[in-house]
Amino acid sequence: MKRFEKRVYLASPYIHEEEREYVREAFDTNWMSTVGKNINELETCVCQYLGCGAAAALSSGTAALHLAIKLVGVQEGDVVLCSDMTFAATVNPVCYERGTPVFIDAERETWNMDPQALEAALKKYRGKTKAVVAANLYGTPAKLDEIADLCERYKVPLIEDAAESLSATYKGKQTGTYGTYNVISFNGNKIITGTSGGMLVSDDAKAIDKVKFWSNQARDFAPWYQHSELGYNYRMSNLNAGVARGQMLHLDEHRAGKKKIYERYKAAFENLPVEMNPYPACSEPNFWLSCFTIDKQLVESGKVTPEEIRLKLEEYNIESRPIWKPMHMQPFYAGCDYVTVGDKNGDVGEDIFTRGLCLPSDLNMSEEAQEVVCRIAKECFENETSAKAV
Repeated sequence: MKRFEKRVYLASPYIHEEEREYVREAFDTNWMSTVGKNINELETCVCQYLGCGAAAALSSGTAALHLAIKLVGVQEGDVVLCSDMTFAATVNPVCYERGTPVFIDAERETWNMDPQALEAALKKYRGKTKAVVAANLYGTPAKLDEIADLCERYKVPLIEDAAESLSATYKGKQTGTYGTYNVISFNGNKIITGTSGGMLVSDDAKAIDKVKFWSNQARDFAPWYQHSELGYNYRMSNLNAGVARGQMLHLDEHRAGKKKIYERYKAAFENLPVEMNPYPACSEPNFWLSCFTIDKQLVESGKVTPEEIRLKLEEYNIESRPIWKPMHMQPFYAGCDYVTVGDKNGDVGEDIFTRGLCLPSDLNMSEEAQEVVCRIAKECFENETSAKAV
């Protein structure tokens, strides 16, 4: 096998013609700002797709999470219960408002927030919890009905971080609609992109109006620049919105392509001592990233490790990546509380991180390139597997 001259990415933008048309329209009409038709149309399109009441297009998913944290009124010392297995952007906005994040371990059926651990944390921090922030890792929905029920029972607002899961459904309902406030992302490597950008969506139209006000520097209605509140430069660019608007037309197509990538990996690795990132029958992920975990004994013995496979793929100019490192293991959050109920293998998220690898899941990747990825991964197991060996 030869090294690829052109890099095989984990996930990269997959662009069509409509994006160019909408961006060109912004140039032609001179709407080169944080106002314009593309922004309005994108907000309408996302609301129609998700079935939600209102949306605010913002500069990033992180900005959307920040303003969701502000909406629920987080202040210094308030506890916010957050997914432990997630990217830092899920959690950092809590600190922007001087809140105190408490991390909730994952469960094995979805790799997302464990409802049992969440309930334990809600009991522990009863009367102190200001919000729950639950992420849908790699496009797989969390157990959103159980999480939402717990939030309702304990009278705590749910912020759903659907940054990675746009178009995924749980029990027939779109992710990004389960929370009081919900966040999606149009970052460059997501299932669709705006090159950057994000959105806060909710059925609370007044709250979304407030978000739009804050995101435009909280400028009061006056002929001069007047500000009665602290604001932010968080509104999405009309150019970014043009790209995302065109991408929305192909969202279902992208999801179908990602699912094919996942299914090809699953078939190729059927006889290996690995397990693909799981999902329950009641959910339909968007399959943004395909991942696997390696048999625990092989990893602990050092015979086959995720890092060995990652480095071998890198030799061929193929990008893969470790599983997101849990937040309670991050140096910056070392002093934060962490709630887990665990299982026979200990802390769930830590175990998945130790044994897991994110595989190239790029819509630009050819089937032939994916076959090379599978072949390289299999070779790492050839001398170490027995009954399940290739």
